[in-house]
Amino acid sequence: MQCLFPKTLNPKLFFPSFNNIPKSRSKAFTVRSMSSGSRMFQLKVDPLTGNSEWVIIEEDEASGNSNTKQLLANTSYLDMLNDTRRNKAYREAIDKTITKPCHVLDIGAGTGLLSMMAARAMGHGDSVESSGSKGIVTACESYLPMVKLMRKVLHANGMQRKIRILNKRSDELKVGVDMPSRADVLVSEILDSELLGEGLIPTLQHAHDNLLSDNPKTVPYRATIYGQMVESSDLWKLHDLFNNEKGVLDEIRLVPDEMDTALCVKRQQFSMHCDALKDIKLLSEPFKVFDFDFWRRPESHRETEMSVKATDTGTIHAIISWWLLQLDETGTVFYSTAPKWISCPSCVEGLNLSISRCQNWCDHWKQCVWFIPKKGLSLLKDEEVNLLAVHTDTSISYEMKTLSQNLKLGRSELSTQKYQITLPPEKIALYSDVSWRCSILNAIKNAMKQKLPSLCVVVDDSLFLAVALAHLAKGSHVLSLFPGFQEKGAQYLQAVATSNGYLKDHVEVQKMSELLTSQSSRRKIDMIVGEPFYYGNNSVLPWQNLRFWKQRSLLDSILSEDAIIIPCKGLLKACAMSLPDLWRSHRCLQDIEGFDHSAVNSTLGACGGLPAGQENPTLPFSIWQCGESKKLSDIVTIMEFNFLKPMSLSSGKAQVEFIARGKCHGFVLWIDWVMDTEESIVSSTGPEQRYWKQGVKLLKEPVAVGSHRSTTTTSDCHSAEIKTSFDPSTGDLIVDYAFL
Repeated sequence: MQCLFPKTLNPKLFFPSFNNIPKSRSKAFTVRSMSSGSRMFQLKVDPLTGNSEWVIIEEDEASGNSNTKQLLANTSYLDMLNDTRRNKAYREAIDKTITKPCHVLDIGAGTGLLSMMAARAMGHGDSVESSGSKGIVTACESYLPMVKLMRKVLHANGMQRKIRILNKRSDELKVGVDMPSRADVLVSEILDSELLGEGLIPTLQHAHDNLLSDNPKTVPYRATIYGQMVESSDLWKLHDLFNNEKGVLDEIRLVPDEMDTALCVKRQQFSMHCDALKDIKLLSEPFKVFDFDFWRRPESHRETEMSVKATDTGTIHAIISWWLLQLDETGTVFYSTAPKWISCPSCVEGLNLSISRCQNWCDHWKQCVWFIPKKGLSLLKDEEVNLLAVHTDTSISYEMKTLSQNLKLGRSELSTQKYQITLPPEKIALYSDVSWRCSILNAIKNAMKQKLPSLCVVVDDSLFLAVALAHLAKGSHVLSLFPGFQEKGAQYLQAVATSNGYLKDHVEVQKMSELLTSQSSRRKIDMIVGEPFYYGNNSVLPWQNLRFWKQRSLLDSILSEDAIIIPCKGLLKACAMSLPDLWRSHRCLQDIEGFDHSAVNSTLGACGGLPAGQENPTLPFSIWQCGESKKLSDIVTIMEFNFLKPMSLSSGKAQVEFIARGKCHGFVLWIDWVMDTEESIVSSTGPEQRYWKQGVKLLKEPVAVGSHRSTTTTSDCHSAEIKTSFDPSTGDLIVDYAFL
C-alpha cells in the first residue's frame, strides 16, 4: 500500500512504521489521519484558508464520517482491488504456499482479501475450529476506517471467526500478547511504485526479528527492481528549468546563471505512467538494480555498481524503473509494473517464461522516474556508463558517470544554499513554458498601462509572478504572501534580485495576518495577482485553488477603488470523455477471487452499481496519464467566478452536445483563469495541458452517446446537462448531471 503522506513530508513523524497507511497516489490530501486504539485523529485542512486542525473520530463513526469517506475515495484501495492481475497472482501464490493449517500473519490487511485467501487455502471454513495457533490468520491493520470495512467484508463472507483483526501497526504487535505465537507465513502488500516507499524494509526487519518463525514462508517471495536509461524531452522539461529557461526571450530569470539549482525538483523518484509520454528514446537494455527477498531479513542500506552499455547515441534525461514481483517460491507466479514497451518481462535475463503478458492500466502502481541533473548526460552508442545505485530504508537513488567524461552527476551536486526551493516537476515545466510566460507577462504589462500600482500583492506561492512584478513594476512595492514558502521564498527573492534588475528592498514577504493588521495596511493595494498556485496543493481538485478568491476577499477592505485583480475571473469548464481505463479501475466491487466485496463500494467512492441516491465523488486526475481517453463533446462553460467582487455562492449549468459516438464514462472539469478584463488572455488548466490535474466526475454507468450529425442508434444520447454549485464556506463544488 502507498504512503498517505507525500514525500515532501516525513511519515516517521506520524507513524514509526509505515505499514497500514491508507493507499494514496503520493499526493497531499485535504484530510490526513493517524489512529490509536479505537479512535482516529484526522488532520482536516480547509482548502480555502490553508488552516488545519486535528479532529478525533471515534470507532463508531469511523466509516460513516463524511471526511473519512472523502479520504478513502481519494486512496488507491479501489483501484488496487479492481486490479484483476494482482488479485489472481496473490491468490495463486497463496494457494501454492499455504497447503496445510498454520499461523498466517497479514500485515497491512486492508479489506482482508489476502487474509481470506490464506484462511481458505488452509482448507478451513468458518465452522472449522483450529488447535492452538495452527489454522489461524492474524490480520494487522492500523487504519481504523479500513478495520471497520474489513469487519463488514469478513462478515459478508462468513470468515469473521477465522481471522483475528488487530487494529495496530505491525511494529506494535507482541507475541504472547497480540499473537499466540510467531507466524509461519507472512502475506503482505506493502508496496508502492518505488517498492520501498511504504516502509517495506523496516516492516520486514521488525517482522523477522519479532513476529515470524525461523525460515518463514512469504507471499510475495522476492521483488526485483529493473531500470532503463532513456532520452525524453518531456522528462527533461520536468526537471531542468535552468537550461530550458535559456530558450525564453523575456528578461525574467528564475534560475540565473550563477544559481543554476535555485529552483529544482527534489532528488527522489517520481511515480508516473511512462506509457503516456509522447517521446521516449531507449538508450539501454533493461538492467537489474536490486533484489529484495521477503523471506529473509533485509538490509537497511546497500550500494551496487554496474556498467551499462548505451544501445544508441543520445542524451540520458532519466532512468525509468519498475519492479517484478515473484510471489511464490518456485517461480511460477509473477506480477510486473514494467511499461508496455517491455512487451514480455521474460526478455529480461533471469525471468520466467510463464509471466502473463496481459498488462491492464492501473493507477495504484506506476513506473518511477529518476531525473538526471541539469541537461542530462550525452553518450555515444556502445559507450559504457558507470552507474551507482543506492537504497535506504525507504528510497532508491542513482549516480552516474561515463568513462570518456569524468563527469559525476547526483547527490554531490545538491546545493546547500539557503535560497534553494524544490518544486513539483509540473511547476518546473510550466515555468519554462514560453507561451505561458508570455501570456502572464502581457497581462501584467497591459494592466500597468491602465494604472501604475503603488502596492502590489502576490497572494499565492507564485515565484514567477513575484519576480516578474518586481522586475516590471520598478516604481511599485511588491508584497508576496507566500503561504507555503514563507521565509524560504523571501530568501529566494533576495538572491535573484540583481539578476532580474530590481532592488532587494523593492520586494518583501509578509503573512496575511500581518498585512491586515500592520501599519502598511493603511496603504491601499492597487494590484492583486496569483497564478493561482499554492505549494503542496498540486494534487487537489481545480476549484480548491479558489483559495485565491478567498484571499482576495479578505483584502477587500484595503483595496484601492480601481484595484487590478489578476486573474479577474475563473471559468469552470467541462467536457464529456470516454475514459474506459479510469472507469474500470473505479467500478463497484463484487466478487474478487471468490470473496464478496460489495460492502465497501459506497465508502470507497465506487462507480457503477451503486444504490439509488448514491454518487461517487469528483476526484483529481491528470487526464493525460489516465490510459485510453477520447473527447466526446465540445468544451462548455458551466459557471463563472468573479474575482473582482468578494467570494460568494455561485452556481451554473450548461448543456453538453456530443460530437462523437462512443461510451461516455464521465465529465472532466477544470478552471480557466481569465487574466484580463478583455478576456483576451486565458490560462487554461484543461486536459490538453500536462501541468495541472483536472476534476473527474465518473458516471454511475457508461452511457452510449452520439452526435446528431452522425449515424447513431436510437438509444444513443445526443446531449447532457451539467449543473454545479460552489459553497464558499467549505470550498466544495457539487456536480450534478442528466442525459437528455
